[in-house]
Amino acid sequence: MSEATYVAFVPKRKSEMLRHTLSTEDTGALSWTERKTFSGSEFYFTGPPELARRAHAYVAEWVILG
Repeated sequence: MSEATYVAFVPKRKSEMLRHTLSTEDTGALSWTERKTFSGSEFYFTGPPELARRAHAYVAEWVILG
């Protein structure tokens, strides 16, 4: 089974909320890691290509609209 990794930058003010959500929810076949930067965090989503792409799209929209 192939996997894909997508990266989403999340500003510091929202990183903790996303980290908490990802830590407490069952993400199934999707795994995630976080790399903290000065102004926020990079969240790496790895899993089946369609699932990883949808997670990335959702987080990107949440950052922009939220």
